[in-house]
Amino acid sequence: MNSLRRRTQAAGRAAVAILVLLFASSGLAQDPIVREGYFEVRSASTALVDDVHHLDARLQLVLSSEALEALNNGVPLTIELQTQLHRQRRFYMDALDAELAVRFELEYRPLSQRYIVRNLNSGHQDSFATLYSALNNLGRITALPIIDDALLAQDRDYRIRVRAMLQTQQYPAPLRLLFFWRSQWQLQSEWYEWTLER
Repeated sequence: MNSLRRRTQAAGRAAVAILVLLFASSGLAQDPIVREGYFEVRSASTALVDDVHHLDARLQLVLSSEALEALNNGVPLTIELQTQLHRQRRFYMDALDAELAVRFELEYRPLSQRYIVRNLNSGHQDSFATLYSALNNLGRITALPIIDDALLAQDRDYRIRVRAMLQTQQYPAPLRLLFFWRSQWQLQSEWYEWTLER
């Protein structure tokens, strides 16, 4: 119960901080540096290891000015890697057979001046001295288990695709609605797609 209360309080503080930052930044039209930010999947591939398909991917993650300002003011950001596996069919649309979402939380701690990257799926976390090194680590996906080969039909071909996005679902509904209209929070890569090698 205490954990739930702390998380609710933290979400409330984050929402207030973001609102303050958004209203403050809207009055700073004279600021010459406005970065839109972008996410891109540079490369991706899978390898079959011990009958399990593993993903390697390289991402380019550039935060927008608003997201960066929020991060530096103590608001954690959630970056999600989405993976989909499609079974190819001759006379119908391809079937979505499996999907996986891996979420990473990026947090800045001003007291220690460290950036924390936490895998929300596994709980594993690392600490970095610079934002560049934190984002570089986030952008290097290595040997991520995707699916057991035994779950796939042996006589079918599959296509796999991945994308990265800044996830805002953890924020309260009014903030999510605000983010929907602000391009600096719409950070999402295009799908990167290829044929799954068996």
